Amino acid sequence: MQDIKPRKPTMKTIHSILTLLILIAIIATPLRSQERKLQLHAVAFYNLENLFDTCHDDQKNDWDFLPNGSYHWDKTKYEHKLRNMARVLSQIGTDKTPMGASIIGVSEVENHKALDDLMMQPEMRKRGFRYIHLEGPDKRGVDCALIYNERAFHVSNYFHKQYIYENGDTTRKTRPFLCVQGTLAGDPLTIIVCHWPSRAAESIFREYGGKQVRAMTDSIAAADPQQHIIVMGDMNDDPDNKSMALRLGAKRRIKDMRQGDFYNPWWDVLRSKGQGTLAYQGAWNLFDQIVMNQRLIQEYGQKTYTHLTLHSYHIFKRDWMLQSQGKYKGTPKRTHAAGVWLDGYSDHLPTVVYLVKAQ
Repeated sequence: MQDIKPRKPTMKTIHSILTLLILIAIIATPLRSQERKLQLHAVAFYNLENLFDTCHDDQKNDWDFLPNGSYHWDKTKYEHKLRNMARVLSQIGTDKTPMGASIIGVSEVENHKALDDLMMQPEMRKRGFRYIHLEGPDKRGVDCALIYNERAFHVSNYFHKQYIYENGDTTRKTRPFLCVQGTLAGDPLTIIVCHWPSRAAESIFREYGGKQVRAMTDSIAAADPQQHIIVMGDMNDDPDNKSMALRLGAKRRIKDMRQGDFYNPWWDVLRSKGQGTLAYQGAWNLFDQIVMNQRLIQEYGQKTYTHLTLHSYHIFKRDWMLQSQGKYKGTPKRTHAAGVWLDGYSDHLPTVVYLVKAQ
């Protein structure tokens, strides 16, 4: 058998191999340099629809939510309500991040006890949620609060700013604006949680809310131009109503924003997509809004993400949160309807924005 000796590579072959290795190195190097870790944080708002405990609080009109009240609000119903709220709150944000929401503003909570009981639910404890709550003067006894994951959002300050009836009325009291400040992904962030006067009142009373919150945010931005500011809440108005579009200055298009204005993505969600967070007489409204100042949308769509930037947004819903049959099929499954306990969730759906930053 003839021995076959390996051939020595020619200079041409060596040159070809070297050229190929150099090309691989050139192609691979920018790919490695472009690899970045991105932090994604869900920030949400949810109206909990009457999260009351079963005990009377002095000077509050909570009589309907007592065992002998009109809703016969007893321990069983209260515990079901807590479990239902925890189920929703713990899943908000999981469409895009397994850690769930970093921050959730809420409205219609009665007191510390209701929030303490909510935090004790297994799903909430698993998330590591904490809360900020201050008692307000609302006669019905409902307040705003902020639930947050302390591993993500680091609170440095919080306070109430009272809503003022600018028509001189001193007899009525409603929910104050809850302002919470801290850092998220290392960036300064201010959250203002609102629950503006109901639609039983005229538009001007919600316009007062928009005007007063805008004065707050102008002052905050003047003190720190790098501050990321979010205004969220149940505004009891749609995005194109005066309180939001004119008084607060929450614009439909980024190009229309001026200094101090906010971007309101929910305007298109309602008017272009026909989606809302609550239904009334067969039509959708979108009262539950989260709007962001210019600092939070400067890099939106640019994918640089050098500081906290809007990434995306949506209305959070699951089939089990909706009526499955009947006249109101597809609308939020409430706790009560027409005096009947439905063992539902809320008459509102949550809204979520996702903020992103490169590490």
